[in-house]
Amino acid sequence: MLYGFNNLTKTLSFNIYDICYAKTSREQQDYIAYIDEQYNSERLTAILLRVTELVGAHVLNISKQDYDPQGASVNVLIAEQPVPEGDIDVSNNRGVMTSPWKLPGDTVHAHLDKSHVTVHTFPEYHPNKAISTFRVDIDVSTCGTVSPLQTLDYLISSFDSDIITIDYRVRGFTRDSEGKKLFLDHPITSIQDFIDDETLRRYDAIDVNVYQSNIFHTKLLIKEINLQNYLFNTDVYELAPRKRLQITEALQREMIEIYSGMNIYDER
Repeated sequence: MLYGFNNLTKTLSFNIYDICYAKTSREQQDYIAYIDEQYNSERLTAILLRVTELVGAHVLNISKQDYDPQGASVNVLIAEQPVPEGDIDVSNNRGVMTSPWKLPGDTVHAHLDKSHVTVHTFPEYHPNKAISTFRVDIDVSTCGTVSPLQTLDYLISSFDSDIITIDYRVRGFTRDSEGKKLFLDHPITSIQDFIDDETLRRYDAIDVNVYQSNIFHTKLLIKEINLQNYLFNTDVYELAPRKRLQITEALQREMIEIYSGMNIYDER
């Protein structure tokens, strides 16, 4: 039994990476255009609204933006208790922005209640590389009894996920009816405990946890590469066996570099 409001802040943050082989400049540009269409702010908003439902929260505010030349962002502010429909603030910023970091004019927007859910996308390619990547950053921050961990399976399944890095942290403290401090209000030993077993079987996973600080970190790397799933506008049977092997090795190298957080230099 708690005394008053549960003041614990629970934050789930993770990156999802999708890797693609797009050799020519045209293929790379078409891939970016495809990603921007598939994961525009409208679809991302629908995903975050579903996340809000899964954690049993209610929408306070929705702000969304599609960027030029690429990428999108959505921010959803949520509350633990129901909010009258007329009090929900919907900021539909659909104007094209040239940069996600510089707004035209000066703008300050503040909403304080309990929680927020955000998503940002980062599709990218380099003209000297045949590998393009799509990164999604998602943050689910909640206060009170609302927990973001139960959204993991849904979020992972909502994107093509080759590499996933997940951080979960519980901050602050609350008190029980006797005045004793509680720094954690639910049992947890690993983020993996909250991911479906079938999903985990598809990945290699490692944990780096700091239990005394209630900090949990998990990284997942896809185990099997079905080359056809990574080719953009190309059929695998159009490629010679040697070329297939070269592309597979390039994809594996890209994934390992992202997974390990360091470049792998080819000394040959």
